[in-house]
Amino acid sequence: MRLLLVWLGNCLGLVVAAALLPAVSYAGDIGTLLWAGAILALVNFALRPIVILMTLPAVILSLGAALLLINALMLWLTSVIVPDLSVGGFWSTLAAAIIVWLVNMALRPWRRGRQSSTEGPRVRVMFNREP
Repeated sequence: MRLLLVWLGNCLGLVVAAALLPAVSYAGDIGTLLWAGAILALVNFALRPIVILMTLPAVILSLGAALLLINALMLWLTSVIVPDLSVGGFWSTLAAAIIVWLVNMALRPWRRGRQSSTEGPRVRVMFNREP
């Protein structure tokens, strides 16, 4: 279920990015959009952790700002894999990565299920009384 929500969130993020940025387009084809959302989810799942690990010093020194560039790289890689997805140049790819991230952040409360966003994981601590 969570994978389906991530996939649909990526698709919605790409739709919003294409609506706001003229350089981003998926050729108006819903199949291309669904394919791009699935590939973006797969790229983020498989490659993003490896890239973050390889660039960890830059991520730490930039206080996490390098993660935005990594997100843009994942979006660009998705556009290379999906033929009808176009993200334009560097700045439009960076802006599209920000938009997709914002849409996914807005959808995050629905991905968590029943657990509230302010409520952390429940932990039960038990003490044994010894005589």
